[in-house]
Amino acid sequence: MNKAKRIKVIFPVPLEGATRDLVEAQLPKNMVGENYEVEFVGSRSIATLADSYYDMQLMEVAVIDAGLRAEEEGFSAVCINTVSDSGLHALRSRLSIPVLSAGESAFHMAAMLGHKFSVVTMWKQWLPIYRKTIKEYTLERKLASVRCIDVRPDTKELLEGKEEFVFEKLESQAMRAIKEDGADVIILGSTTMHQSYGFLKESLPVPVVNPGLVAYKLCETFLELGLAQSKQAYPSPSSFSGDSIFAKLGS
Repeated sequence: MNKAKRIKVIFPVPLEGATRDLVEAQLPKNMVGENYEVEFVGSRSIATLADSYYDMQLMEVAVIDAGLRAEEEGFSAVCINTVSDSGLHALRSRLSIPVLSAGESAFHMAAMLGHKFSVVTMWKQWLPIYRKTIKEYTLERKLASVRCIDVRPDTKELLEGKEEFVFEKLESQAMRAIKEDGADVIILGSTTMHQSYGFLKESLPVPVVNPGLVAYKLCETFLELGLAQSKQAYPSPSSFSGDSIFAKLGS
C-alpha cells in the first residue's frame, strides 16, 4: 500500500475550539482522495480580518510562518486557504513541493467555466484583495464585477447562526451579478463563506466556485500529475537565514 500523501491546509488566523470544526467542514471527507491526509493549520499568533492593507501584510507573515517548514515536516503539498493568496509567492520560492492558493485557483477555474465571472463577498473592506489578485493574474477582462453584502465577517464563527439572512443577501447580489453584470460564474469571495456554497449552488442558474475546495482538489491533481511550481519562475533563496524572523512569532 502506498504511503499517504500529506497536504497542509493553512488558514490565516488561529484555529481554536469550534472554529477549527467550522473551517475543516469546508472539505468533506468524501472529497479527500484515497491515500491523502489533510492537516488544517492556523496561524500561531496573528489574527486579522484582512480589512486593510496593513492587515493584508500581517496575513502574509502568518501564512509564510505556517508554511515555510512544510517540506521538512513531510508534507507533499501546501494549500493556502484564503482568497487573498497571502504568502503564495514566498512559499513557492521557499518550498519545492506544490503550493496552491484559494484565490488563484478559484479565479482560473471560473475563467474556464464561463466568459465572465463575478466575486460575491461579505464587505467592502475586502475589495483591495480582489483588486490586487485579479490585476496580478491579468484576469481583468474576465471579471464581470465584485459585489458585497456589507456584513462584517466573523473569522471565529464564520456564517454560523447567520445563514437565514446572509444566504438571502448573497443570493440577491449573485443574481444581480448574473442579470446586470453579465456573470456566467459566481465565486465565493472568501473561504470563510463556504457554508453558503450548497445553498447558492442549488439556487443560482450558473456554476458556483468554492475557493477552498477547488484549491485543495488542485493540490491532489498537481501531486497526481507530478507537477509543482517552476523554479525558473520562483527561484529558491540563496540563504534561509530569514527563517529566524518567524521563529519569534510564537514566543
